[in-house]
Amino acid sequence: MESTTSRTQGADNRPVVHRGVPEGSEERVAALYWEAFGRKLAPALDPPCAGRSFIAAHLHRDRGVVALAAGRVVGVAGYRLGDRALTGGGVRDVLSAYGFFRGLPRLALLALFERTPAAGELVMDGIAVDAAHRGQGVGSLLLREIVAVAAGHGCRRIRLDVIDTNPRARALYERHGFTSHRTEQTPYLRSLMGFGAVTTMYRPVTDADTDATRGREAR
Repeated sequence: MESTTSRTQGADNRPVVHRGVPEGSEERVAALYWEAFGRKLAPALDPPCAGRSFIAAHLHRDRGVVALAAGRVVGVAGYRLGDRALTGGGVRDVLSAYGFFRGLPRLALLALFERTPAAGELVMDGIAVDAAHRGQGVGSLLLREIVAVAAGHGCRRIRLDVIDTNPRARALYERHGFTSHRTEQTPYLRSLMGFGAVTTMYRPVTDADTDATRGREAR
C-alpha cells in the first residue's frame, strides 16, 4: 500500500491534505462521492443506500487524497494508477450485491466509467467536497496533491473527464493547468445520467512539479 502522508492542522483550523483515505472513513468518503456523483451513478448502483454501501465496501484507500478539517473528511479526490482506482468492485462484487439478473445491466453501465491510464499517465476519478466547505480552496488543495502524487510516480501527465453539466469543476481544472483535448457528445445519456457531453482534459506533469515534490519529500 502506498505510504500515507499528512500535514498538521493549522491554528486557524483550515482543511489540510492527507494522502490516502484514513481507515474508518470509508462510509464518509462514499457519502461525499454519492452526493457529488449520485445522479451519474444511480442507474448502476441505486438505491442510494446500496450504492453508498457498495462504494464504501470496495474502496482502495491508497488511491485517494482527502482534505481533513478537525479530523473529519471534508473533501476527496480519487485517481487511477495502473489497474487500481479509488472506487473498486469487480463483476463478482456487483453480482453478489445486486443479484445476477439485476447485476448484469449494472455492469454494462459501470463499464461506461472505466478509464484505463496510458503509460506514464494518472487518471483522476473526480473531486467531491462537502457542501459546508465549498469555496474555501479545498478543491485546489486536493488538485495540488494529485499533481504531487503523479510527479512522485513519474507520470508525464494527468487525465480527467468532466461532464457538460459541471462548469464549475471545469473552471477549477482550467485554473490548475488542465486543457481540453476532445469532447464526446453523449445525448443518449442525458435522460439516464443527466449529462450530454464529456470533455477529456490533460495537464502535463512538469519538471517544476517533480522538483517541488522531491523538495517536499526531502524535508
